[in-house]
Amino acid sequence: MKKTVIVTDSTADIPADLVKKYDIRIVPLRVMFGHDSYLDGIEITPGDFYKRLVASSQMPTTSQPSPADFAAAYEAVLKESPGCSILSIHLSSGMSGTYQSALLATSMLEEETDITVWDSKSASYGFGLFVVHAAKLAEEGASVEEIVSAVEELRSQRKLYFLVDTLEYLQKGGRIGKASAILGTLLNIKPILSIDQEGIIYAVEKVRGRKKATSRIIELFQKELPGITNIHVGVGHTADPASVEEFLEQLSTVFTVKEVVLSEIGAVIGTHVGPGTIAAYIWPA
Repeated sequence: MKKTVIVTDSTADIPADLVKKYDIRIVPLRVMFGHDSYLDGIEITPGDFYKRLVASSQMPTTSQPSPADFAAAYEAVLKESPGCSILSIHLSSGMSGTYQSALLATSMLEEETDITVWDSKSASYGFGLFVVHAAKLAEEGASVEEIVSAVEELRSQRKLYFLVDTLEYLQKGGRIGKASAILGTLLNIKPILSIDQEGIIYAVEKVRGRKKATSRIIELFQKELPGITNIHVGVGHTADPASVEEFLEQLSTVFTVKEVVLSEIGAVIGTHVGPGTIAAYIWPA
């Protein structure tokens, strides 16, 4: 039976225990504070990143891996497991050139290889959960075609929403105007955001106050999954697991939660959303 190895990038924000358990290979993006450059999740932890982000007057920037970075990662996998298949799952092409870099890397390899690059059309653990599901199936001996079909099915079932605690970072990153950010902060506005089928972030609603916003997210989940009571849950937080406890309690009064994965939103995604963000991903159990 041909072995399949799963590769992804650091923006999948997969908990370290799951990365290790399913032998998932990760190619890191970079985050830069001025001249200081760090490999996401390797040279800077989410906790250290958010401390520096809050203290810094300078907005960090991010950069995707180069095609050469991906080619080196693929070559390392192929050296370790000759003749294997590689399924490489990445951050939405609507948000980053990471997917394109991975695609270009496949043409740089001298030998003929079996590498499939898949655009998740999502971000953070919104696609990290696809990677974990793919790795579980790979471990069970599923083919690349079977795995891709299964993660496409999961993508159609998974629902996601996230809210940012402050509009400051969206404004600094050029996502919204300064006047909107100031007004939103004064009014305690918490925008509920999601990601569309093309992998682009869009605003769903604006709600005053965090508790009302999380309650509204749960209402939206109920509307999107009519008749579904048993769910799996992934919750992303900015190195502050206590911040999502109340949300999980609210969620468990409406759904029967079969499994919860807590995911730290890493430095690259965190650059754009800022501290205090909550991201919620649910799918039928």
